[in-house]
Amino acid sequence: MTEQPPAAVTEELGRFRSALAAVIPGRTASNLLAGTWNIRALGDLTAKWLAGPEDSPKRDWHAVACLAEVISRFDVLAVQESRRNPVALKRLLAVLGPSWKVMVSDAVEGAAGNGDRLAFLYDSTRVQPSGLVGEIVLPPMGDDPQRQFARTPYTASFASAGVEFTLASVHILWGKNPAGRLPEITAFAQWMHDWAVRPNDWNTNLIVLGDFNAHVKFLRQFRS
Repeated sequence: MTEQPPAAVTEELGRFRSALAAVIPGRTASNLLAGTWNIRALGDLTAKWLAGPEDSPKRDWHAVACLAEVISRFDVLAVQESRRNPVALKRLLAVLGPSWKVMVSDAVEGAAGNGDRLAFLYDSTRVQPSGLVGEIVLPPMGDDPQRQFARTPYTASFASAGVEFTLASVHILWGKNPAGRLPEITAFAQWMHDWAVRPNDWNTNLIVLGDFNAHVKFLRQFRS
């Protein structure tokens, strides 16, 4: 299988670049673009440009090229649902180029975790890690000393142009209904609040992002 894309894929990627340029601000010396994206089941990959009807998974080199076109518009991006299998993630990094780096959490064990990882992709010419990286582990509480998030939130600190900031990425448990997601959202919000106001801690410019599995209407009701 050749690494060169078919002409139809090249043409489509060109149109895609133009469409993205019209809606995503350009990166400049005075800004920094951070984003978050749940890339569903980012795990295995079919090693061809266009997957056929019998191929599994359906994600192919064409799909990864499209992902890279979006991600390359940002300086740092939190990714949810990177799976235990790193094939697609490694291909994505190769397409983005040598300046792009990744920090990735362990795969989450247990049925609720679905083998997911959380990752931070960043352009090292624009953003550099500044020391902190880790997973949020809850302290024991009452009769449930083993309580934890279904997918452990992942945090890392970065610096750009002398300004430090800390990102916390979360993927809230889907559950059976929106109300079932509320306990994790509440626990995460409380944990982040306590961290943000704690003195003498690594919490400069703390930013929360991720997939809360909740519509805006539900979050407004929760906030009120």
